[in-house]
Amino acid sequence: MLHGCSVLTWTHAKKLSSTLGKEKVITDPNIVAIYAREPVGLEGRPLAVVFPETVEDVRRLVRYAYKNSIPIYPQGSSTSLSGSSVPEKGGIVLSMERMNRIKEISLVDSVVVVEPGVRLGELNTVLAGKGYMFPVDPASQAVATVGGAVNSGAGGMRGAKYGTMRDWVNSLSVVLPDEHGTLARIGCRTVKCRQGYDLTRLIVGSEGTLAIVVESILRIAPLPEAASVVLAFFDEPEGPFNALAALKERAIQPLIAEYMDARTVEWASRDLELGYEARGHMLVMAVDTSHEAIPRMEKILVDTVRSAGASRIYTASSLEEAEEKDLFRVRRNLFPAQSRSARELLGKPDVQVLIEDIVVPPSRLLDAVRGIRRLEEKYGFPTFLGGHIGDGNLHPSVGYDPSDESMTRLVHEWFKDVMKLALSLGGSISAEHGIGLLKKEGLRMEFQHLGSTKPLELMEQIKRAFDPKGILNPGKIV
Repeated sequence: MLHGCSVLTWTHAKKLSSTLGKEKVITDPNIVAIYAREPVGLEGRPLAVVFPETVEDVRRLVRYAYKNSIPIYPQGSSTSLSGSSVPEKGGIVLSMERMNRIKEISLVDSVVVVEPGVRLGELNTVLAGKGYMFPVDPASQAVATVGGAVNSGAGGMRGAKYGTMRDWVNSLSVVLPDEHGTLARIGCRTVKCRQGYDLTRLIVGSEGTLAIVVESILRIAPLPEAASVVLAFFDEPEGPFNALAALKERAIQPLIAEYMDARTVEWASRDLELGYEARGHMLVMAVDTSHEAIPRMEKILVDTVRSAGASRIYTASSLEEAEEKDLFRVRRNLFPAQSRSARELLGKPDVQVLIEDIVVPPSRLLDAVRGIRRLEEKYGFPTFLGGHIGDGNLHPSVGYDPSDESMTRLVHEWFKDVMKLALSLGGSISAEHGIGLLKKEGLRMEFQHLGSTKPLELMEQIKRAFDPKGILNPGKIV
């Protein structure tokens, strides 16, 4: 029985079950609820969750949804932090988790062909056995899927050198939201590819609003031969940023450059058994190099952070050794620390964490941190701060009680002011989390800041061209 569903809903669910197979259409409210919520606390009320296993399953669903004007919400693992996969207007969540095959690995072509439900962590485990990697590594890579990463335009710790998803997607196969459930193949298997307008890059980062990704051809890269890693703690807040600037002035591009402020380090290192003292403002950097150059690179890194005022310095001669020594462990504990601090500081178990995702030119990072601290004084919310400073991406966060309307309103004002700060420093409102629901106002604000809102009109026109009925992830971005 479909609990709490209308006769119309029962009819649609019954027909979809008949078309796709009843094991692929789930209406149990307890299961549906799991797929209706995002970590930022937003949730919707979808009618069902559909689990396609083939491209034809997706096409059948789209044809039915188009005919009956039913919203579809494509979803990977629902780790979005912008509200981009929340089924806000009911309808159907389309979970791609059963389409999870690695179809081909070609080392000669430097590509993998994968279905959207493949998890990034599992992909990299398989590739590592062949001496390769897929460089995009969001913090949620253990559960994040290829399809979700394509739709969100994901980044990660290696973004300092390797960029984001848009730099690593060669080709996509997508199902369009039209009466035929048209299957379109865009892009090329090859790196060089001129097909007129770049539709592949248009889909990357579109948050599932234009088409449903059913297959991707991704570029892969050899694992670094060797890497020198340094973990440094500074008593002064300027230290990490001065060290990064000094390294880049020496024409050395880090593979990884990650930051956490002293307060966040304190929370993130609590109860961790570490072989070092985690205290102060943290910078962890890695530079890939050859085995022969490791001693020289390690000396450069140590001298650089020491000159910038580091008081505690720890090193490793490879990424594997760095993992063994837990040099990345504190940084990877950022989100759990942000959640834990919110619960303990507010004294309530049911709290929400709002995580920002601004990006500024790396030369303005210190100005951004100072501005975030001014906003902390203005609003009175303890702010926890970390991020990928190698590419200028910061993730300040605050915790709040969502049942407190006044606090919720102030937190969202803080959220908006952080975006304004990024724009004032020549940056952008979103680096890797996307627009979704939370940053729609911020996107308009950004184009107004640039003195040109015409791009918003173009985006609306593009949405209508791809999705004339507006059934695909409605209400997101524009």
